Amino acid sequence: MYWILLVLAGFFEVGFTTCLKLSNNFTNLKWSLAFAVCITLSFVLLNKASQHIPLGTAYAVWTGIGAAGTALIGILIFKEPSSTLRLIFLCLLIGSIIGLKLVSK
Repeated sequence: MYWILLVLAGFFEVGFTTCLKLSNNFTNLKWSLAFAVCITLSFVLLNKASQHIPLGTAYAVWTGIGAAGTALIGILIFKEPSSTLRLIFLCLLIGSIIGLKLVSK
């Protein structure tokens, strides 16, 4: 249950970083409000999950999901570069997140 909350928190982190870009320095009200909702949900879910998952593991997984997800959004939506090395390192990051889940109690 708490791992699901942590993954959702990571997804909302991807949401708030994406909305941050789309908010145009908070000049677009719709995306600015979406940013506020996503960041609030992300932190609330991270807080709830970290009550039952070791803090270091929870934070590493949360930031890892956010970093990998945001990088993928950048590639897929914002047409950022997708070099072979960049994709390899993203796979390593995702593998590290999975590894943390496997070695956690």
